[in-house]
Amino acid sequence: MTPHRPTAPDSSPCATAPTAAEGHTVPVEAAVTALVAFFENLSPSSLAGIHRYYAHDARFKDPFNEVQGVGAVAHIFLHMFDTLESPRFVVLERVVQGPQCFLTWEFHFRFKAMRKGQDQCILGASHLQLGPDGLVTLHRDYWDAAEELYEKLPLVGSLMRWLKRQ
Repeated sequence: MTPHRPTAPDSSPCATAPTAAEGHTVPVEAAVTALVAFFENLSPSSLAGIHRYYAHDARFKDPFNEVQGVGAVAHIFLHMFDTLESPRFVVLERVVQGPQCFLTWEFHFRFKAMRKGQDQCILGASHLQLGPDGLVTLHRDYWDAAEELYEKLPLVGSLMRWLKRQ
């Protein structure tokens, strides 16, 4: 995956998010339920409606990408569909507190270029912060790239497994 490293947002990377849902015009639980359905039914065509779930200046970060803006977030998901076969998310659990949400998920896919036809699964979690309109303003994914991805690659995987044993 190609890393995306735009200029850092104006706010501090360690700034804390509010913990209350005061002032929210959209019920947070309803927004999270719609968002989970969006993630679990994600497709290249459904990305045309991403603006119904993400704020125009939403920030997204995962082990490979850090972007800002709904268009940049959509590009991350489009890149996923371009490089992987049959990618899909299954949300396992969710915790909602105020305007924040934490999701645990499985990401199922097959590589297009190697190990063709072999099902893969990555376990991860997402921290989401929602604005008063129920749109995602911050999306941060947490997953272990070394264990969940690199160890599955032919050459790099051998090295990663050896390093883990050391």
